[in-house]
Amino acid sequence: MKASILGTLLLTTATSAALANEITVVSFGGVAKQVQTEAFYKPYEKETGNTVVATEYNGEMGRIKAMVDTKSVNWDVVEVGGAELITGCEEGLFEALDQSNIGEATDFVPGAISQCGAGVLVWSTAMAYNADRFKVEPTGWADFWDLKRFPGKRSLHKSAKYTLEIALMADGVPSAEVYKALSSKEGVDRAFRKLDEIKSSIQWWEAGAQPMQYLASGDVAMTSAFNGRVFSAQESGANIKIIWQDSIYDIDSWAIPKGSKNKLAAEKFINLSLRPEHQKLHTEKLGYGSTNVHTQALLEQSLAERINTAPNNLAQALRIDNTFWVDHGEELEERFNAWAARGLN
Repeated sequence: MKASILGTLLLTTATSAALANEITVVSFGGVAKQVQTEAFYKPYEKETGNTVVATEYNGEMGRIKAMVDTKSVNWDVVEVGGAELITGCEEGLFEALDQSNIGEATDFVPGAISQCGAGVLVWSTAMAYNADRFKVEPTGWADFWDLKRFPGKRSLHKSAKYTLEIALMADGVPSAEVYKALSSKEGVDRAFRKLDEIKSSIQWWEAGAQPMQYLASGDVAMTSAFNGRVFSAQESGANIKIIWQDSIYDIDSWAIPKGSKNKLAAEKFINLSLRPEHQKLHTEKLGYGSTNVHTQALLEQSLAERINTAPNNLAQALRIDNTFWVDHGEELEERFNAWAARGLN
């Protein structure tokens, strides 16, 4: 009997040790997952001896909620968007991070480190255009609306989020006052009136790859776009230029699902992935900015100037207010979809 109990205890201990040597990291997949493997997963495995089981998802919070609610969590680290991080933290879906295991908040861009999340990259929605189309360079969203000086169709994300901010900045609202304006009926009405001005010239995009495809085909002359997509197009030789003035940036973060059995190992992984030497490769390959402010100094100057987190570029940007969108997103998206579906007035 004693031998049986001892054997069971040894088996339990061995199983626990095996579990501690393996963490599951879930990202959005695609090319980013390949880069994360080289920049984060392999260095973590080399440093710790632990194995990273890398998988991907489409950002469905329902999957995380189901695991947490049924106490069957088998993910240890998951990449989440800014709004999802806020919602998930409020709903108790994520662990509170031990900040001493993550790093000093002053080493990161503002907003990167929060109660439940640690920012892994900074991405921006910015204005991009085909430089072969214009002799005079546009400088901001007001020029995006100027169809006489800069003829050609335009493309915008088919979503209230980002598009309403862009419309207000094109109408002269300073970036620092955008969310004050959007918090009032008058401000929202103003944004839609501004969109009415170019509605007949808009070709909407819904997938991140479409803006560069539209520019390449000549379907549009200007578009809003994710900065990493512009970076990739430029790397392939396309004469596409990006305007950082009044771009809008957001942060994707690592979070730990509530109930992960490997929280300490997960925090160690997060810590390693946010170190500048590992963020450097991530930035070089994807073109999205590092959340660690010390990464910039490790980049070649010619590359550093093209990244959204370069000090001069970031200083011109508006940080998305995800709390605003968590509170008002549903009603604004509903109005936007109804507006987009209507014919021209």
